[in-house]
Amino acid sequence: MSSNSNHQHDDLVGSYFLQLWRSKSKSAATASYSKDDVEMINSDTETEYQEDDDDDDDEPVPTELDTVNSSGGFSIVLPDKLSVQYPSVNLHGHDVGVVQANCPAPVKRLFYYFEIYVKNAGAKGNAAIGFTTEGFNMRRQPGWEANSFGYHGDDGLLYRGQGKGETFGPAFTTGDTVGGGINYASQKLFFTKNGQVVGTVEKDVKGRLYPTVAVHSQNEEITVNFGKDPFLFDIKAYEATQRAKQDTSIEKISIPQIASYGIVRSYLQHYGYEETLNVFDEANQTSVPPITGFHDNGFNEHAMYALNHRKIIRKLIMDGQIDDAIGNLNKWYPDTVQDETSAICLMLYCQKFIELIRVGRLEEAVDYGRNRFEKFYNMKHYEDLVKDCAALLAYGEPNSSPVGYLLEESQREKVADAVNALILSTNPNLKDQKSCLHSCLETLLRQLTACFLQKRLLNENQGEAFSLQRVLLTKNS
Repeated sequence: MSSNSNHQHDDLVGSYFLQLWRSKSKSAATASYSKDDVEMINSDTETEYQEDDDDDDDEPVPTELDTVNSSGGFSIVLPDKLSVQYPSVNLHGHDVGVVQANCPAPVKRLFYYFEIYVKNAGAKGNAAIGFTTEGFNMRRQPGWEANSFGYHGDDGLLYRGQGKGETFGPAFTTGDTVGGGINYASQKLFFTKNGQVVGTVEKDVKGRLYPTVAVHSQNEEITVNFGKDPFLFDIKAYEATQRAKQDTSIEKISIPQIASYGIVRSYLQHYGYEETLNVFDEANQTSVPPITGFHDNGFNEHAMYALNHRKIIRKLIMDGQIDDAIGNLNKWYPDTVQDETSAICLMLYCQKFIELIRVGRLEEAVDYGRNRFEKFYNMKHYEDLVKDCAALLAYGEPNSSPVGYLLEESQREKVADAVNALILSTNPNLKDQKSCLHSCLETLLRQLTACFLQKRLLNENQGEAFSLQRVLLTKNS
């Protein structure tokens, strides 16, 4: 392989894994996804697929009632900002006391839910619960105006965008707990009474929806629970049911056993897990019936390339023996470490520095860093990562510091993965340079992530992102 070709491979591998490193160090997740985001995540040169949806956890959630945008004197929001009273006598249909939550319902999740407790049904029991859009007429019951939904206590009817209600559920009165929810997977609203679902309705409104409550007869008083206190409705059981429905639909998709076998096998090959690969193949031979007819074509163009070398170097890096790993690279693949200012060399030198910090050899770490990092200080695209490493020296307890992530096993794994990919890139039979970056299994997960984000994008940015961690935890619970 020519030195120019090797340099191109190093640039590709290095930039990819340095980007993964930066994503760990900065945790800069975006709050929403555009079409460009979806395309970027689906790109093979983009950062690794996201395994969690921490950005969704940062989404604002309703916590109290809005005391600014209200219906004026037709409702009184008490100081706790969770209780509403109707102080006067109901004379007209536009004398409703309507109050929205302080922000719209969050959308980047499977569902959203809140409850009200009817402390006093008042003279006529006209309390209501529902969802409305921004700019809703705060003098009308939810459901009486376009782009709104309301489940009403006096008649149990559901109103959605017009003055005429439809048969829905039982009426509710003093002492009842009523809830309203949005299921983003099914695109339906649902309402509950005293812990039981009473009905669902299609969510045929665009835009964000605000949890909304209304009172409309003298002495009515309700209290809202946005989740600070336990709900009467069992939301964990509801979530489990909804996820079970998703699992059932997925399990109906038939995948040939040989395809599953090939995907797993290619993953073990890609990362050089030679012993595990051998055990896996032996288990296949003793399975009943054994999987036959499998060929690597289409699964992994690397097949067994440099498998033993990659296994040895991975183990050395994962054991913190960086000098030995560099020595073997020099012996077996000298072109990969010929340029000491390459991204791979930076990662290896940084990992050696980290290992010295890990075992408390601080003076040696200072000398090593001074000798190895000097050449990188003037290279702007490396500056932030070198500074992260050097910052380990500034903390008495580096594990709990902002750069403590460098001492985690995952950092060793990133370096091992980067070196593994660079060795794969030296394969003279390599057809697609990008294929050395990740295995077929990871490609499928990246595509799955992109599909979830595309689905969310087409659904007005509503719904969950794919979370492998959540799937695994759900299966094991």
